[in-house]
Amino acid sequence: MAKILVVEDDLDLARVVSRWLGVEGHIIDMAGDLTEARHMLENSEYDLIILDRMLPDGEGADLVRAYRLEGCPTPVLFLTGKRSIEEKVEGLESGGDDYLTKPFHGKELMARVSALLRRPVKIASAVLKVGRLELVPERRSIKRDGQEIALVAREYSLLEYLLRHPRELFPAERLLNQVWSDDSSVGTEALSSCIKRLRKKLDVDGQESFIKNVYGVGYGIFPQD
Repeated sequence: MAKILVVEDDLDLARVVSRWLGVEGHIIDMAGDLTEARHMLENSEYDLIILDRMLPDGEGADLVRAYRLEGCPTPVLFLTGKRSIEEKVEGLESGGDDYLTKPFHGKELMARVSALLRRPVKIASAVLKVGRLELVPERRSIKRDGQEIALVAREYSLLEYLLRHPRELFPAERLLNQVWSDDSSVGTEALSSCIKRLRKKLDVDGQESFIKNVYGVGYGIFPQD
């Protein structure tokens, strides 16, 4: 059994695909556009993403490209009407693992899904330690004083970036471009909210916050012994 995200704006097709997958015992979430898909990816982990390329608010390949830049290894199967060789190559080069054009047969889709789920997921295993914090890439989580704390996708991406550049301060615009590169509509409110959530998860009452904010300069991680 796997948890699969189906991103498809054709609701009837999405329901059919979800029903086929459900018969195989998989757990299915559906998203009708990129905005909804991003929200789900930030708040849940999936074993497979089935993704249309032509969505109401953008190109599915752009989502995958940004997703891969964040270090996310979840396999992606494009399910799309874009069928030229150039379009297939573009989709695969964006970070897709397989490409199936519409119309398609249910048996072929199920076979491709099974093949992707059998593949071992390649995850960077190097653990990053900065002071009392330890990044755990294979679980996309953080350890504070040895205690593991779960993070959603944006939290992980932001914290990873700050931890890879300790004792440096980054302005909000730099962090937005780095972590929210796939969504130009996001403003400083999203960054502030993400920082607030990270502090709530990481900080200990009565102790100094792990994430520093120097007004007018930016945010950074300054290791605590």
